Amino acid sequence: MGLLRTILVILLIYYGFKFLARLFAPYLMKKMVNKMQQKAQNQHRNQQQPDVKVGETIIDKKPNTNNQSNNSVGEYVDYEEVE
Repeated sequence: MGLLRTILVILLIYYGFKFLARLFAPYLMKKMVNKMQQKAQNQHRNQQQPDVKVGETIIDKKPNTNNQSNNSVGEYVDYEEVE
């Protein structure tokens, strides 16, 4: 009798969970999608550039003025294919 009762309880919990998942899954998915959409919109707002007038140029980075050649790279060795 104990084995049959245990199997019945397991089946009842399984089908109960399955039923509740079908009820609440759409609500949870919609809430999750809305949260992700809100987060993406906030990131997009933070990354937008300030208003730029037509023809105006914006320089984000100052060019590197250190134009010295790097001769300490090493010595060039000819490559010769060996068969």
